[in-house]
Amino acid sequence: MTKKRKVAESKVDKNKVYSLKEAAALVKEINCTKFDSSVDVHIRLGVDPKKADQQVRGTVSLPHGTGKTKRVLVLCTPDKEDAAKQAGADYVGLDEFIQKIESGWVDVDVIIATPSVMPKIGKLGKVLGPRNLMPNPKTGTVTNDVAAAVNEVKGGKIAFKVDKAGIVHASIGRVSFDANKIAENTTELINAILKLKPSTAKGIYLKGVNMASTMSPGITLDAKSLAN
Repeated sequence: MTKKRKVAESKVDKNKVYSLKEAAALVKEINCTKFDSSVDVHIRLGVDPKKADQQVRGTVSLPHGTGKTKRVLVLCTPDKEDAAKQAGADYVGLDEFIQKIESGWVDVDVIIATPSVMPKIGKLGKVLGPRNLMPNPKTGTVTNDVAAAVNEVKGGKIAFKVDKAGIVHASIGRVSFDANKIAENTTELINAILKLKPSTAKGIYLKGVNMASTMSPGITLDAKSLAN
């Protein structure tokens, strides 16, 4: 463990649950990297991801963005290409990118597609699915309005999905953000997840919330206060 990491560890009380305001300030203080680290939130939900009706997934537009410029690929027919390019898509096309993806290329953060090309993209599920890159109508990445979708992603819209362990992992900013922005982005994400509570989920829905920056110790948040 490095000296910086030891100092960071000493500043986090493992037996304490922190308010969101406290955690947002502390995550900046304990950052031990030389680069602008990502601030991530990990939310443990009281759901059974094996059940189809308890698959919590959705999107949220963070008020202050993520601090990261996302690389966007738009798969569409030629008539939609200009709109996608003007909106700021990094890559636009169809067949050539399908071939590149089949060969292992996945150097993008988000893929947006029009409904008409989805039959062609279906075969890419094995490559894109595990990376959460498969376009999906539920996350707004299958749409005819590709320009609006690109603008939303570039403006701070993120997609989230509960994993097999019942946890949602999401990047909500950078340590260079001020504490208020980190807290407000976290609140927006939590509220979006609370709205998606499955009617079949029993017991406590928001079981645990943890915040950490890249390579820093985790900070346990007061889940009860966030759920209210």
